[in-house]
Amino acid sequence: MKKILPLLTLMLIISSCHVGRFFIWNFADIRDYKKFPSQDIASSGTPFYFHEGDEHALRLPKFIYTKKDSMPFEERLEKDGTVAFLVIRNDSILYEKYFNHYDSSNIVPSFSAAKSFVSALVGIAIDEGKIKSIHEPITNYLPELKDPGYKKITIEHLLQMRSGIKFNESYINPFGDAAKYYYGRDLHKYLIKQPIESAPDSEFNYLSINTQLLGWIVERATGKPLYDYLEEKIWMPLGMESPASWSVDSKKHNVAKGFCCINARAIDFAKFGRLFLNKGNWNGKQIISKGWVNSSVTLTDYRNYYLYSYQWWHTRDFSVFRDSSQLTGTFTLANFNVGNPPKETKYVIKPSGDFFAEGHLGQFIYVYPEKNIIIVRLGKKYGVTPWSSLFRDIARKN
Repeated sequence: MKKILPLLTLMLIISSCHVGRFFIWNFADIRDYKKFPSQDIASSGTPFYFHEGDEHALRLPKFIYTKKDSMPFEERLEKDGTVAFLVIRNDSILYEKYFNHYDSSNIVPSFSAAKSFVSALVGIAIDEGKIKSIHEPITNYLPELKDPGYKKITIEHLLQMRSGIKFNESYINPFGDAAKYYYGRDLHKYLIKQPIESAPDSEFNYLSINTQLLGWIVERATGKPLYDYLEEKIWMPLGMESPASWSVDSKKHNVAKGFCCINARAIDFAKFGRLFLNKGNWNGKQIISKGWVNSSVTLTDYRNYYLYSYQWWHTRDFSVFRDSSQLTGTFTLANFNVGNPPKETKYVIKPSGDFFAEGHLGQFIYVYPEKNIIIVRLGKKYGVTPWSSLFRDIARKN
């Protein structure tokens, strides 16, 4: 008994801090929605259903090619840890398969795909006049942020991941900021103390703290918790078939992890893609203004090679030029790690016209407006498949 008590005490101490919980739970996985406290998001009383389409009308690749090998399409999906793969065109489900012992009833965490939802909620709050402008300093809503540099950061800087906030995004470092925010139990305490590293708008830097601050701004502006605002403004109006949840930091504080952690079924994630495919309109009702959707999914910032806009990603095409002095959005090929071309070689990025939400382990909500196609891929690991390129190729061939 004397030996057991110190061990129990040590375990209690370890579990009480985010570093301890990192080692106990290890790296983030598909079952994390069961580990953390969460707030429920109710399903709609009038669910929306996609039509059942003809699977034979869809052309899928017979093989998926990676840098290592090639493998039959579904075999590769399964080996790469896919648990759900849906292809929807013109509101008809052409392909819906589940793998690795999952089915349509399973809840899957979104991880960072939630960032696109938070962006949508910012847009709705602006539409309603709760937030005045993306050009406002964030301290208009969060005056308690300690570093004076926050006064220069606007909502748009957060949306574009150009805030200059100091934050360690590493997912494998138990002492890093990402681990503290993911496993910690008082998010507002961490946010208030986070320092500034560089001037806003000086560079693109994908940081989860940007989205967490956006979520806090939405809550301050609307007077509602993020999960309640999502339920009211998106989950219910879109006719989500199943209840969902949003993981929170603790039962005591109930702060939604805005940078991640909406937990839902694959088919309901697809409906969020449909909302943006239809420019914010849902069966005749404008849920989000068309202007906000256009700003979200249209790439206008070419200052870095990450094709990113308002918490959405894009795939890219690019052309090579010897003399690109008159072209906009040009970069040296070396920036893309594609070898060692001559220094004078340039290329211009051309967005492919698509956009997608992406999360850890390869959670994707992909939209290709030209063909009215939505693809959802959820997984328990990322695997080796170049997912966004695969989605784009499927969309273009159908």
